[in-house]
Amino acid sequence: MGDTESCCNIKAISSEWNQNGKQKQKIEVYLKVLSRLRELNVPEIMAPGFEDDLWAHFYRLPTRYALDMNVERAQYVLMHKRLLHIARTPAASTGPAVEVRLVQVVVIYALTNLGNKYFMQVCSASGVTCKSLHSNSQNKVSPQDSDIQGNMMRPMHEITISTNDKPKLLSQLTSLLSETGLDIQEAHAFSTLDGYSLDVFVVGGWAVEETEKLKHVLANKIQKLELKENGSPPLAKLAEQEKIRMNFISRHVIFPTRENGVSTSEASWLRFEKKIASGPFSDLYKGTLCNQDLAIKVLKQESLDENIHREFSQEVYILSKIQHRNVVKFVGACTKPPNLCLVTEYLSGGSMYDLLHKQKTVLALPSLLKVAIDVSEGMKYLHQNDIIHRDLKSANLLIDKTGVVKVADFGVARVRNRSGIMTAETGTYRWMAPEVIEHKPYDHKADVFSFAIVLWELLTRKLPYEHLSPLQAAVGVVQKGLRPKIPRHCHPKLVELLQWCWQQDPSLRPSFSEILEFLLHISKMVCQAVPDEMMNVI
Repeated sequence: MGDTESCCNIKAISSEWNQNGKQKQKIEVYLKVLSRLRELNVPEIMAPGFEDDLWAHFYRLPTRYALDMNVERAQYVLMHKRLLHIARTPAASTGPAVEVRLVQVVVIYALTNLGNKYFMQVCSASGVTCKSLHSNSQNKVSPQDSDIQGNMMRPMHEITISTNDKPKLLSQLTSLLSETGLDIQEAHAFSTLDGYSLDVFVVGGWAVEETEKLKHVLANKIQKLELKENGSPPLAKLAEQEKIRMNFISRHVIFPTRENGVSTSEASWLRFEKKIASGPFSDLYKGTLCNQDLAIKVLKQESLDENIHREFSQEVYILSKIQHRNVVKFVGACTKPPNLCLVTEYLSGGSMYDLLHKQKTVLALPSLLKVAIDVSEGMKYLHQNDIIHRDLKSANLLIDKTGVVKVADFGVARVRNRSGIMTAETGTYRWMAPEVIEHKPYDHKADVFSFAIVLWELLTRKLPYEHLSPLQAAVGVVQKGLRPKIPRHCHPKLVELLQWCWQQDPSLRPSFSEILEFLLHISKMVCQAVPDEMMNVI
């Protein structure tokens, strides 16, 4: 689980974060699965933010899923995550989210000395633990009371299906499997917080050498089931619905004007070009208006509730009131529920997170200082306008085509709250100030702490506390004063700035005015010491 000095044990996490036993149990299983995946050295663990994604997976499923998980087969969790992702991405031409695999099943049987009554238990090789299937005796029979007992191995098929959760779904899937000629030996049904299902069946009745054929047959039957319920092919129907919605939004986006506040630009409606990202609560599109490239964030209708609507309105209000070179520019919004969207300038350079962690870009010190100064300029402006960002991190810093870095994603932390990666307040654990983690009152100095973590990220191109889970990192920051290790080659003045900004006591941290002045001083020193040809920007 990483460095033993910095790792926090399960008991500390549970006592700090959870008052109920169910959440504690879920966290314990999550940590065990994460540890097992590291032991297995699966490639997925190297992906940025993997621990966050894994915890979000456990969070959206019931505690029963964690308790039924066979930790020794932790890699099955990755298959479950993949199927849920397919189910949540209906626009992709991936077909039904179904997986079929051959498993070895241990059948344990016993014949009692009290008569011809028996019990049988099936232990599958699936990612969930074995369950007692049936017993026609009133009391469970122990092996000690049996005349005959034993076990045998039997090959069976494990079927895992993910789809939209709906009434009578389990009954429909059970009937579908029975109609296929399958004998269901074991079943587990789980519903997610965001309206999807994960159903696992262990079945007999199909030739063991025809696993791929079974998967193909089931995929066709599931697709026909969706066709029967929806009345048209699922992908085609959703594509048509999406097109209708985009046309509506295009006509109802309100654009601020200098003359009279707002106007609808009916002569040149907003055009959607392509979807460039998708999350649990919104989709991000690239679009155009009067030949200007724009980014359009559209909230998903199925995710809307009163809180998200209120938070969206607050985000639109904040962005519409601010304008600065180092803050993403607000263009317009559609505020007619359920068709809510936010339109901003499109920044072709992507995010600092991608630049550092995916493209593995090494920033020379002058370039690094330029980024830090851009961020500080934007944050100074926000704080002067009484705006606390509350989720400052590299993923929320975007780069335009000229290399200017801009602060973006206001309010996104509140929208992502239900994923379980955010606290009841807001923010992301790896960048979060200790006072926010502890649910204490906080002010703009929380952003200063997050800025220090971003600055460290720029220096190292590493994920903060990469060997710890998000929960472990958070508890370490609060209880042990844990901070990322500063590299030896770091400029002494930057070491000084890091230690100043991530002070445990918020009152001891500098303001962004002080940070900016400090950075400009360092930049001046560096410019005098570095030749012109080394002064590269992003």
